[in-house]
Amino acid sequence: MIKKVIITLWILLAVMLLACVLVFTSISKGWIGYMPPVEDLENPNYKFATQVFSADGKTLGTYSYSKENRVYVGYQDLSPHIINALIATEDVRFAEHSGIDVKALFRAVVKRGLLFQKNAGGGSTITQQLSKQLYSPSAESTLERLFQKPIEWVIAVKLERYYTKEEILTMYLNKFDFLNNAVGVKTAAYTYFNCDPKDLKIEEAATLVGMCKNPSLFNPVRRNERTRGRRNVVLDQMRKAGYLTRAQCDSLQALPLKLKYNRVDHKEGPAPYFREYLRTVLTAKKPDKSDYRGWQMQKFYEDSLDWETNPLYGWCEKNARKDGKKYNLYTDGLKIYTTIDSRMQQYAEEAVTEHLKELQGYFFKEKKGRKKAPYSFRLTQEQVDEILLRNIRQTDRYRLMKKGGASEKEIMKAFNTPQEMSVFSWAGEVDTVLTPLDSIRYYKHFLRAGFMSMNPRNGHVLAYVGGPNYHYFQYDMAMVGRRQIGSTMKPYVYALAMENGFSPCDEARHVSYTLLDENGIPWTPRNANNKRIGEMVTLKWGLANSDNWITAYLMSKLNPYELKRLVQTFGVRNREIVPSVSLCLGPCEISVAEMVSAYTAFPNRGIRVAPLLVTRIEDNEGNVLATFSPEMNEVISTSSAYKMLVMLRAVINEGTGGRVRRLGVKADMGGKTGTTNYNADGWFMGFTPSLVSGCWVGGEDRDIHFDTMLHGQGASMALPIWTKYMNKVYADKTLGYDETETFQLPENYDPCKDNGEVYEEVDEPTPDMGLDDLFN
Repeated sequence: MIKKVIITLWILLAVMLLACVLVFTSISKGWIGYMPPVEDLENPNYKFATQVFSADGKTLGTYSYSKENRVYVGYQDLSPHIINALIATEDVRFAEHSGIDVKALFRAVVKRGLLFQKNAGGGSTITQQLSKQLYSPSAESTLERLFQKPIEWVIAVKLERYYTKEEILTMYLNKFDFLNNAVGVKTAAYTYFNCDPKDLKIEEAATLVGMCKNPSLFNPVRRNERTRGRRNVVLDQMRKAGYLTRAQCDSLQALPLKLKYNRVDHKEGPAPYFREYLRTVLTAKKPDKSDYRGWQMQKFYEDSLDWETNPLYGWCEKNARKDGKKYNLYTDGLKIYTTIDSRMQQYAEEAVTEHLKELQGYFFKEKKGRKKAPYSFRLTQEQVDEILLRNIRQTDRYRLMKKGGASEKEIMKAFNTPQEMSVFSWAGEVDTVLTPLDSIRYYKHFLRAGFMSMNPRNGHVLAYVGGPNYHYFQYDMAMVGRRQIGSTMKPYVYALAMENGFSPCDEARHVSYTLLDENGIPWTPRNANNKRIGEMVTLKWGLANSDNWITAYLMSKLNPYELKRLVQTFGVRNREIVPSVSLCLGPCEISVAEMVSAYTAFPNRGIRVAPLLVTRIEDNEGNVLATFSPEMNEVISTSSAYKMLVMLRAVINEGTGGRVRRLGVKADMGGKTGTTNYNADGWFMGFTPSLVSGCWVGGEDRDIHFDTMLHGQGASMALPIWTKYMNKVYADKTLGYDETETFQLPENYDPCKDNGEVYEEVDEPTPDMGLDDLFN
């Protein structure tokens, strides 16, 4: 009887072993469950975020899909502490097994499965956990999870066959999702401790490894003390494994859990407007006219031009990987090296914030108690109501209610019903109660700004600010938005005059001028300058004082069609510029970026340089995929550029830009202020031999503006941002900008006797050379 029982047991054991062999063979062959192809096992389908770097080596941000903000890091760049913590906590015999730890598995089956001991530990190895991350979808039940286990065991064995232990550890840490959009150890180290993985301290490494048990449960941002407890468990495991002494462990466990948390969000961090603009450029598709509405023809024109002439525009669409597929900005782990200098970007953002905070106080004070606020008193109440109604109809709330069948009366009732909400303020986010209509009016109060700074020699965009706060005001006023430029137009008029034989010393009578347009309609510009009326004044005096009458005098001697062509040669792409005599006073709309690029011609001997945003793109292995060079073109002669330089320096030293000196900038420089009708737009363009920067400030709508010149002129609205930025740049000696640097004019140069002679030969610019190459 006993013999039969023993034989039966042996038979059952043999059958079970044979069944296991058959099951695992079937799994390995893919007959049961899912077995990834060998190619996938050799090259797991990782999705890596694209990284955006500044010119000085800082990470500006990443591009990724949701939950795929993963940045690759190699084994050599991992702290040994995180490797030790991971092995000690998750798989202490990691170096000894080949994917499955039989001893740990047997212990887990007996203690957890048979004896129901919850603290018995798991049986999964690091390799098995990696196979789960790579190939197992989330199980919806315990039974489904049990069926997944054998598949993961087989995959784990195969992974061990194809990869070294170091590669498996690296893959695991690169793959794990540490929450808060921190996928992979590199992003997690930055998010929680503001460092690279190689710089993680022991207690920081233990914190991250502790999260691997359950990142939601042990989230250091929300559950600090609970996560600290888990961290201490990991430290104790490291002690048991021999990585720490008892004294080290006790000392580290006593430490509080301190984070240096950086929220990973495309709306946060440095240069958000720049990063968003760059993203749209890189992922742009070939323009199709049918995708553009009638009022977007200018946009279609610009996009079509960029598609043909700008190698960065649509780069992901135009270029393919080795497998023939187009590059995916969000998953291919590209490395984009930009021209932005993180320090100068910080100074630009600080300058915009500091000045707008102060200016906003004056604006609130002026508009306080006015029923039409923030709109101009010149509008009727009916006009204000119409503007607000138009804004209501542009909101998501209106569209959703309309789509849901709500009547206009119901929608307006909703927009006039108070609600709890959080709103932006310069003192921080404020919790309040407002109607949706009042919130629209509230946000309309805030002044907007656009700022850009460029190296005039090579076109590198060093700082780029598209608005006051990207989270709340996402429309980009640096590169995308266009506004009327007012008197910053005058240097183009004077440049055209210099090209037509005028000099800064030529004189005109300072009186009102009436010009006839091509239809015979008279145009007489107003003038705010009451100095020297009726006297003979030089053109240099006229530009320095931003005099409308002298500008009109020059326009009477020039052709408005030639002026339009010259402005477009300077890099302005707005085809809707009207070539009328009034064009000389800047009614045309131009972007900050176009203006900054145009003004590079004045310190560059007449050569204009287009903005360059990216120097090179690499793949995730560091192979260079593309390099980019500046685009240059000669827009005025060297002789005219020298004359303009003399006059634009006088704007600062003798004219309307004198406030620059009072605000502390001593550098040799040129510049121009600009203010449009009713103070709707304030501009300042300023340049030194090494930097060209421009700033615009105004309301979201043209009817939102200061009603007086005290704060409404360009010298008050925009110029202080420029000076704050430059003072910060000069104060940072690591940047290498010298306030004593001067423009290089020919020896004994006399602009009054300059009749267009060529001072030195300058080679024709080529795509692979910068202006430093030309001038040295």
